Amino acid sequence: MVPSIIHPNLTPNQPRRPVAIDLFAGAGGFSLGIEQAGFDVAVAVEQDPIHAAVYSFNFPHTKVLCQDIVQLSTQDLQEALGKWATDNKLPSNSHNQIDLVIGGPPCQGFSVIGKGQIDDVRNQLVFEFCRLVKELQPRYFIMENVSGLGQKKYQTLFQELLEQFQAAGYAITEPIQLLNAASFGVPQKRQRLFILGTQVGVHKLAYPEPELTQESQYLTVRDAIADLPNLDDFTELQNSDSVQLTPKQRRLLKARAMPYAEKLRDIITEPDNFAYPRHWNPQLLTSSLQTQHNQTSIERFEKTSPGTLEPISRLQRLNWDQPCHTLRAGTGYNHGSYTSPRPIHPQYPRVISVREAARLHSFPDWFRFHITKWHGFRQVGNAVPPLFGRVLGKQIMAALQIEPLMPRAKVALGKTELLKLNPSEASQYWQGIGIRC
Repeated sequence: MVPSIIHPNLTPNQPRRPVAIDLFAGAGGFSLGIEQAGFDVAVAVEQDPIHAAVYSFNFPHTKVLCQDIVQLSTQDLQEALGKWATDNKLPSNSHNQIDLVIGGPPCQGFSVIGKGQIDDVRNQLVFEFCRLVKELQPRYFIMENVSGLGQKKYQTLFQELLEQFQAAGYAITEPIQLLNAASFGVPQKRQRLFILGTQVGVHKLAYPEPELTQESQYLTVRDAIADLPNLDDFTELQNSDSVQLTPKQRRLLKARAMPYAEKLRDIITEPDNFAYPRHWNPQLLTSSLQTQHNQTSIERFEKTSPGTLEPISRLQRLNWDQPCHTLRAGTGYNHGSYTSPRPIHPQYPRVISVREAARLHSFPDWFRFHITKWHGFRQVGNAVPPLFGRVLGKQIMAALQIEPLMPRAKVALGKTELLKLNPSEASQYWQGIGIRC
């Protein structure tokens, strides 16, 4: 990894990699987008031990804290920043000024799909995000949440949150906007609310202008997954989430790939992607464990027209020539069920794979998820699409007046065992390295 030299004072047009912290990291979609914009994500916080392990696999150059943010102190974060600086042979004061704090506090309490209960305890996590912003005093922050947070019934809570940010010394970019990922090159209609905060005295942060203004311009399911082979052709994927592709299969994949997919496979070099390149094996098709459907389900899926709901499962079939609808994470073990609503493939009578979902979410093919479909889909569905995060990160780069440094060295991904841990094993892993979880 190429070290970053962090300067305490803002100097226009001086190349560097600003420092960011991700407070609700999940598997790392937002982090990756911010890294692609040219930031060093020095510290990431994630309470779920399995998500934290997957994050650690994909971002071995980031200090990961597997902790409940309610119990997290500024001292914990400063110590992690200090270790990150030491590991990267940076000056001892290089982490004194944090440029950016990002995070998407769990949104189930505000979801328009869920019960939307005002007293949901998860609603208070937005104030924990605010607490740490106040204590860390970054130059900028971005808080992401579902559109439901802006609903009328949450206005008292929402206004209180904004007032607390302002009392902490931040100007909020107004009007607060809902942004659609499809308008920024992600082949998925996904609206999210973003609160942009600027430390008083620093250049004001602006919302990005939509790059695609009409639905006819949106990227489609075909752009994202038309090159990927049919999982049912690989018996290995009945019991494994990865398979080695033959030279013929790789040539076919390359021939079918649209420009969007070529970028995700590193076939096309993107001049505005400043992420650390990863060592990965493009011969390996990953995150592609099959879902075994019974014959009745297969017959129902075959009869379902593209763009419509299958009436029994209530799953929507994708349309090749339209963007995907919003991918959702589903419910977790703490609610007594393990469901993850997966769209039906536009061509085959099966639900899509985690890799296909990741493509629709703008994750590159080197990025891997937990080997189980349930955890993998949760990690995709909960994430900010990286390409979306990159667009927001570029806005901050512009406000900082910084020309980001392009990394030269590649980052080796973590050990694949991190992708296979069950909840108990994952908790033990973090406890074993001295991080409570």
